[in-house]
Amino acid sequence: MADGTALLVIDMQREMERRIAAGRDCVNPDAGVRIAALVVAFRRAGWPVVHVRHASDQPGAALHPDSPFHPPMDCAGAEAGEAVFVKAGSSGFAGTGLEAHLRAQGIGALVVVGAVAGFCVNTTVRAGSDLGFAMTVVRDAVIGFDLPEAGLPARVIFDVTMAHLAADFAQVADGAEVMARLRDVA
Repeated sequence: MADGTALLVIDMQREMERRIAAGRDCVNPDAGVRIAALVVAFRRAGWPVVHVRHASDQPGAALHPDSPFHPPMDCAGAEAGEAVFVKAGSSGFAGTGLEAHLRAQGIGALVVVGAVAGFCVNTTVRAGSDLGFAMTVVRDAVIGFDLPEAGLPARVIFDVTMAHLAADFAQVADGAEVMARLRDVA
């Protein structure tokens, strides 16, 4: 990793904790621990941490701003000066100003963590790649859930998503590998 790299934390909101606590089929239920470590490491290195959060416009929805499940998880709270973008759709780039912010800051590479693998992480990584950003997905710092109505377990969705991203849109690495790269440049 080099200068011009930022950590992008996607949708690590209390709704993810609620789903995990409810016993939903999940990959990386402890991703928050690795995300917290990466956030600390990026901050110590003086590299930007950027947050994207989902806000539903549907009253009563779990990710509506009035919901107790909308706020960020402890691992994903923003510090003063860190950019926070709020999205209404799947991509962190669509309608948020994220791209303009990254370009203005000279950021050309993103290390991506968060939720949910098959949805907002997938869409944001693909969009970022299409916009010319070098994307790295931290496999063990991304949460994946099942699709019970489709009969698809979390592991299948997660593995297929990571394979698609690695095939054409991003480098996929484990948290320990990313932490080692951070230590190498610090």
